[in-house]
Amino acid sequence: GVQLLAVAGKAAVAAGAHAGKLVGAIAAVVGGKGGGRPDSAMAGGKEVSETSEALAAAGNVLAGMLK
Repeated sequence: GVQLLAVAGKAAVAAGAHAGKLVGAIAAVVGGKGGGRPDSAMAGGKEVSETSEALAAAGNVLAGMLK
């Protein structure tokens, strides 16, 4: 399986980052789900072969969150 962890500092959260929404979005790419707080979140998935695609998508997801 795949385990995902996202952590966002105070400045990142203030700029619009949300760790829970980020891992939730990229977990969907690896066939899983998860989430958490704006500053810390975990998720898991089953599709190990999609890990690279999920990590590549993370930058785009995060960029869409930032103010």
